[in-house]
Amino acid sequence: MLDLATPLLVIVFAAGAGATWVAGIRLSKTTDALDVRFGLGEELGGILLLAVAGTLPELAITVAAAAQGDLSLAAGNLIGGIAVQTMVLVFCDLAAGRERPLSFLVGALTPVLEGLLVVVVVSAVLMGALLPRSAAIGGVVSPASVAIVVVWLGGVVVINRVRKTPRWSGSMPGSQPGRRNRRQPHPRATHPYGERSTARVATYFAAACAVTLVAGVALELSAEALASRAGINGVIFGATVLASATALPEISSGFAAVKLGDNALAMGDIFGGNAFQLCLFLLADLIAGSPVLPTTGRLNGWLASLGVALTAVYAGGVVGRPYRCVARLGPDSILAIAIFAAGIVGLALLPQ
Repeated sequence: MLDLATPLLVIVFAAGAGATWVAGIRLSKTTDALDVRFGLGEELGGILLLAVAGTLPELAITVAAAAQGDLSLAAGNLIGGIAVQTMVLVFCDLAAGRERPLSFLVGALTPVLEGLLVVVVVSAVLMGALLPRSAAIGGVVSPASVAIVVVWLGGVVVINRVRKTPRWSGSMPGSQPGRRNRRQPHPRATHPYGERSTARVATYFAAACAVTLVAGVALELSAEALASRAGINGVIFGATVLASATALPEISSGFAAVKLGDNALAMGDIFGGNAFQLCLFLLADLIAGSPVLPTTGRLNGWLASLGVALTAVYAGGVVGRPYRCVARLGPDSILAIAIFAAGIVGLALLPQ
């Protein structure tokens, strides 16, 4: 692919982004349908399967980049993707309506716990980036990569326990959290593929997975070539353009969830996906044959901090519950846009 002309590379990248968008929508719907029929999310193995299905674009790019030794692009996409995907909540806020911000409507504290899990996992990433390569287990896997997976698993267990048996109660007048999970029937919408057989839904799911994986590889290869020709650092390209392309399915599913009134699910899905995708550092270590976290550098450290700041803004918004919108956005979304813009400007100013 490196031999293709630049216009053709742009076309390949755009086609990969489009395929990711379409397949991501189909993947989200089929995953929901299979979850309802098999109760996948009730057990930890099911939760893991659902998390992998939701991060297939990032998985494909991480595998392709690590296999080629392009560790900066892999790390930039994983870490920078947190900030970009958190900004999907701006679109969800727009879809929530003119009168009340999304964070006011959420009316549940579970997304706050999911946001805190993101903060804890990102902290593990930042600490792991400071470890020397000599600390790697067997010279291959960073201890921090293992710790990230352990922390994520523990956080999921705690959050699910709180969701099933909350030990607090609160009054949130005017809130519209929606369903507690996607297995609950929606009063105003039929469940996706409700009239299709399970075998056909599983076939759609497998096809969507295959398309997403192929599109992810195409995105990684074309992104690497375009970044090199444009003289753009792989971390910056992976954290902005590439992360935006892989966030397209989240925009679609988040917008659809808010339109159905599932406001808490929309925010929780974003935070949940962000926490899980950092677990892919363990896979990147195994494929690359060396620890990836020590190669992240100051650019990824900046991006990780930006992701934490944006997560904190929306988690704080859920607790503070801003009442009014300005130009269809809550104050937390406006603050998030300002922080994200400042973060991108600062990223460009950092020494490469």
